[in-house]
Amino acid sequence: MPALALPLVDQRSAPPDLRPIAWWLLACCAMVFVMVVLGGITRLTESGLSITEWQPISGILPPLNAAQWQAEFERYQAIPQYRAIHAEMDLAAFKTIFFWEYLHRLWGRLIGLVFAVPFVYFLLRRRIPRVLAPKLALLFALGAVQGLIGWYMVMSGLENRIEVSQYRLAVHLGMAVLIYAAMFWVALDLLSARAAAQQPRLRRALNLVLGLIFLTIIAGSFVAGLRAGYIYNSFPLMNGALTPDDYWRLAPFYANWFENPGAAQFDHRLLAEFSALAIVVLWAFSRRVTLTSATRRWLDLLLAMALIQPALGIATLLWVVPLPVAVLHQAGALMLLTAALGARHSLRAVV
Repeated sequence: MPALALPLVDQRSAPPDLRPIAWWLLACCAMVFVMVVLGGITRLTESGLSITEWQPISGILPPLNAAQWQAEFERYQAIPQYRAIHAEMDLAAFKTIFFWEYLHRLWGRLIGLVFAVPFVYFLLRRRIPRVLAPKLALLFALGAVQGLIGWYMVMSGLENRIEVSQYRLAVHLGMAVLIYAAMFWVALDLLSARAAAQQPRLRRALNLVLGLIFLTIIAGSFVAGLRAGYIYNSFPLMNGALTPDDYWRLAPFYANWFENPGAAQFDHRLLAEFSALAIVVLWAFSRRVTLTSATRRWLDLLLAMALIQPALGIATLLWVVPLPVAVLHQAGALMLLTAALGARHSLRAVV
């Protein structure tokens, strides 16, 4: 019996035009970007626990009549968050927080559909090279795992807590960032002609910057998970001191990094400052070496975001987490990461 084979491109034939696949992946990147922003809104509006069940298929439809709305509201009233925080909430207010969580989940399903359907189409049309198919399949699998992680996160706030675990929130956000970064990198690969690697020192510096940006984003998820943005609302000092008075109040000492709101905010500040400083130094060094115009554009964008993003973070802190500014701050983190990824990729492939 002949072995089954995926309908992939025959590498001996003329190479296909991969730009449609690249643009499809970039569209998916844009959707993941929006998904991260929606996730931030659900956190900031305390909407994440408004839907207390995970129904991947039937959950596509929202409540359609008064009885269904009442049943959904009663399920929310049964969890600790409602009793501790929203005991005065009426059905109209519940519909508002339900909307954000519903939109977040619906958008996640839509991303899966927008990824899966073109993937199958490109496979059937033999447009996908064999080397690319496993990468795309892995991206799809990571997206499915991300959905499970999201529900695992929600579960942490349904019984013994009034909000989700900051650890699970960090994993959920970290996975979203990794999926976004991997998809963006693959798309750039498809749009770029291969060339010899350039500027090894600059590449290593950008690797460091990417690591700092990722750590800063994860630290930010602990700030969000612990509601640490609502304390120490001053800058550059924290209530008149360089560090919070209660930085070391928990034992063991490392628990402060993940469970102490004051320490979490300080760590996020410190990582953000190091990231911005590293980017400024990197940009200044880049002016002394020969680079392609594409690399220069990415580095200029990186510098601009390194100035804008801290300003958004400081404004979020000083104004005590206003929703529009806080959402822009979260979007800015992804823009900063995007610029760093583009710059790093451009040093090994010339557009």
